[in-house]
Amino acid sequence: MLSTVGEVKNYVIIFAKGDEAVSGMTEFAQKYNVKSGHYQAIGDALHIELGWFDYKRKEFLVIDVDSSEVTSFTGDLVWYKNKPVAHTHMTTSLRDGSVKGGHLLQLIVGPTLEVFVTVEPTPLYKKLDEEFNAGLIDPDLKK
Repeated sequence: MLSTVGEVKNYVIIFAKGDEAVSGMTEFAQKYNVKSGHYQAIGDALHIELGWFDYKRKEFLVIDVDSSEVTSFTGDLVWYKNKPVAHTHMTTSLRDGSVKGGHLLQLIVGPTLEVFVTVEPTPLYKKLDEEFNAGLIDPDLKK
């Protein structure tokens, strides 16, 4: 069970054309020492790499998308191996109205991505799940 110590803080991160959102979210967490948080965003992208996890191969299959509207962008910030990790899932709308989605691997912004972040006071950490070769949140892990 998790306990709350401290206060919740809210931030807005505005990414501009050409910024890379995954590394930007990680840099934000590092700069502000965010040990636990969640976020959502909307905006636009010049290029996106989405991942679909192949359980048999234990790796992501990459889906490339160019010039699209970010229709859903949601994720969390936690720590893994002594550094912050931004874990984002998203959907994006193409010119014809079709939608693609998955785990966000890379997003090059164009012209903006508006991210609303809530930082929680209770630290969360991930540990390696060997079955899936993935870092998963362990609510009992203390670092």
